[in-house]
Amino acid sequence: MAVTGASGFIGRHVTAALAARGDAPVPIARPFHALTLADAFRDVDTVVHLAGLAAAVRAQDLITANVDGTRAVAEAAAAVGARMIHVSSLAAAGPAPASAPRSEDDPPAPITPYGRSKLEGERVVAATPGLQWTILRPGAVYGPGTDALLPLFRAASFGILPLVGRAGAAYTFIHIDDVVRAITAAIDADVSGPLFVGHPRPVTTRELVEAVRAASGGTATIIRVPLGLTRIAAAGGDVAGLITGRVAAINRWRYAEMASDGFVCRVDRLRESLGVVAQVELADGMTGMARWYRSEGWL
Repeated sequence: MAVTGASGFIGRHVTAALAARGDAPVPIARPFHALTLADAFRDVDTVVHLAGLAAAVRAQDLITANVDGTRAVAEAAAAVGARMIHVSSLAAAGPAPASAPRSEDDPPAPITPYGRSKLEGERVVAATPGLQWTILRPGAVYGPGTDALLPLFRAASFGILPLVGRAGAAYTFIHIDDVVRAITAAIDADVSGPLFVGHPRPVTTRELVEAVRAASGGTATIIRVPLGLTRIAAAGGDVAGLITGRVAAINRWRYAEMASDGFVCRVDRLRESLGVVAQVELADGMTGMARWYRSEGWL
């Protein structure tokens, strides 16, 4: 079994879980070239494709990583007859409110360059001749090993928590342990088609901030940040990105996500096809995040 992106947040957890159950995952490093990959895949029956790029100043960099890289992996897997578990993103499907969550049958409508690159990567996988595949679309993944929520936890440690975006917007979150369960279930099953991966209960922006506050001791003051101010900050982030070549914490694409009604999906098919139902509740997951950040000396 081969795993691309094995050194990343999800990849580290997946390879550890596979090793713990007796598999021998082979980490695959970039750059990806179909001929080299076919040789690396020669003795494996499954390829878990996790490698990708989540953010970039230039949209072309996302295409290179998430489309061209995926094409090389898909072609190499097909060449040796290996099945491919392609881990995409809910961003490929696009936004949806909690009142009308997306299903796998809805036409995708991504709103960011990242989402569009992930959707195109999915299409590459589905169009590769002779390839057996499963596509997983996780929502917002969190848990030990990522610094994605560190700014919020640090803000809470200073007694102030910003509530950014629409207070009522909702999102599908999923703890890393449940993502790993979905990936391993997909490895063991013979299921094709895209599957959303997430906890069945959406999380509003306020609920997320309140969960961080509770996990941090429950004393921080939540301060609402108007969307207009966020938009100004996003414009500044775009300029900073062009100057420094680094992606700012807030830019026009992050603002577009914050200004939406949220990203919520149905997870019925995940349960029906793979027998997976997310088990980690938000409060428990956030408590674990706070504990891990402290153990790492980040708080």
